[in-house]
Amino acid sequence: MPLVAHNQLPTFQLLRNDGHVVLSLDRAKHQDIRELHIGLLNMMPDAALTATERQFIHLVGSSNPIAQFFVYPFSLPELNRGDKAKEHIRQHYFDFGELAAKGLDALIITGANVVNPSLDQEPFWRPLIDIVHWAESNVASIFCSCLATHALVKHYYDIDRRHLPQKQWGVYSHKVIRPDHPVLRDVNTRFDAPHSRFNDVSREQMEAAGCSVLAESEEIGVHLAVSPDQFRVVYFQGHPEYGAISLLKEFKREANRYVRGEREKLPRVPENFFSKEGQEIAAAYVSTIEKADGNTVPDFPEDVLTPHCDNTWGDTGKAIVNNWLGLVYQLTNLDRKQQFMPGVDPDDPLQLR
Repeated sequence: MPLVAHNQLPTFQLLRNDGHVVLSLDRAKHQDIRELHIGLLNMMPDAALTATERQFIHLVGSSNPIAQFFVYPFSLPELNRGDKAKEHIRQHYFDFGELAAKGLDALIITGANVVNPSLDQEPFWRPLIDIVHWAESNVASIFCSCLATHALVKHYYDIDRRHLPQKQWGVYSHKVIRPDHPVLRDVNTRFDAPHSRFNDVSREQMEAAGCSVLAESEEIGVHLAVSPDQFRVVYFQGHPEYGAISLLKEFKREANRYVRGEREKLPRVPENFFSKEGQEIAAAYVSTIEKADGNTVPDFPEDVLTPHCDNTWGDTGKAIVNNWLGLVYQLTNLDRKQQFMPGVDPDDPLQLR
């Protein structure tokens, strides 16, 4: 069912322009359909703020439980922001205190950039954990992406993530470990998913804490896991929200940072992402900027590379989020659930199949 444009967030109009059904608030009021209210804590840096917002709202809107989706983006004032991002947040984002007072059904937490050796030293750590504490008893489930996963497993289980020798990014093949879990209902037993991270939490660490690993890659490890109760927290190390060119945009940002002298090392070309020809074009560009030595550097070949980007993970991401939202819907609609599914224990989501 559709998203509801309940404020003037530009993402809603952009999704309409792309052909998605987005109801006006007035039209939504005239439909007798259950509502789901979902908070989106967007901690991404300025360069990816609106893209991440759009990706997650699109992912929610592409799912289809019998509900109208109200998505409420909000952020943390402790995050370092430029004037443009601050103004976007001021105009279009919500205050968490007001959201908490009104209530939410579920919470999505994005990744973030960090600068300190330990996550609990970041300026956003305490306010993030305060929000998580509130969510523990006020939402059906918390959905974590990338850095948010590392932060919550640090908070809950004191798991220290391992810093990788180099950035792990690209598209990787994964295998479903728990096909019986309702979050993976009707999901292919093998699927692709994008990753983009400098750190890793292993399967052994997750399982030692009592978490269940649902899908992993032989090449790079855990993609999807859930908390010991099987649903209250859903952990992604990868990025199910990424669009077809998200890695391309990220590659462009990293290449431009190198050209401007903002990073010392050349960016690696994302693995398993471009077609063979695209891989050659990207590698040639990296070689060009390496040899530039102060000379004029050609523009990043974004338009040339775009046709060489294939999305091989989108349907799986939508299916998993669809299953997650379906469980949220059932857990927040207990009277209806007991009517159609008598005897189901709401504290045991594995029964909600």
